[in-house]
Amino acid sequence: MTSLVSTEPPSPAVLQRIEGVFFDLDDTFTHRGKIPACSFTALWDLKLAGFKTILVTGRPAGWCDHLARMWPVDAVVGENGAFYFYFDAAERKLKQRFLDPAPVREEKRRRLDQIRREILAAVPGTAVASDQHYREADLAIDYCEDVPALPPAAIDRICRIFEAHGAVCKVSSIHVNGWFGAYNKLDMVKRFAAERLALDLDQAKDRFAYLGDSPNDEPMFGYFPVSIGVANVRAFLDRMRRPPAYVCSREGGEGFAEFAERLLGLRRTT
Repeated sequence: MTSLVSTEPPSPAVLQRIEGVFFDLDDTFTHRGKIPACSFTALWDLKLAGFKTILVTGRPAGWCDHLARMWPVDAVVGENGAFYFYFDAAERKLKQRFLDPAPVREEKRRRLDQIRREILAAVPGTAVASDQHYREADLAIDYCEDVPALPPAAIDRICRIFEAHGAVCKVSSIHVNGWFGAYNKLDMVKRFAAERLALDLDQAKDRFAYLGDSPNDEPMFGYFPVSIGVANVRAFLDRMRRPPAYVCSREGGEGFAEFAERLLGLRRTT
């Protein structure tokens, strides 16, 4: 088992309190665009050991439908907090919990279309994310997933255009996501915990860990005492005011598996 890279990694006493794991998808659970066997195996191992597993991602509703149905997760928070989906095993049915009703989402979509046109015209090399067709609530601008990687100045320009229109924007490891509304990943995670786990997360946050890799994970890093960055988070630390408390020695999904093994190892010895 590889140890976490930190001057003071989470102690066994801290980790023994953990009952569940919230985690990001791209470049946290994946590695170089693929899901490694070690992270998917680790996710199943966590679930089978009794941990709550909740995926928290900027990816679209269409993806989250599949993830909530097919993966060993209790829920998926998607599009940076616009909704959560979960599979009701008793009813054998996917349940969807959107923050905004459909008419509100449609009105916001029209406003985002204007921003899309402006960004594509003003920032050469950008593209609409390839998963945009499956989105319900936000606009994703690709700056390095399917286009050649753009410099930080271009990313900043994208953010300024979103903000000039009154939109919220967050930078992930592959996209700049923008939306209208005050929601974010953390608010929807709290809503999920209250509605599905009957927990006030403010009182129970030390019973959960969060794993992420990029600036759009900052609210989660700043909130959870056990906040874990996989090793590639180091590329973004100079853009973050609230970094993770701990950093794994391995990148992406291998870092996810590294942390999961630490949790599972403690569970096996207690």
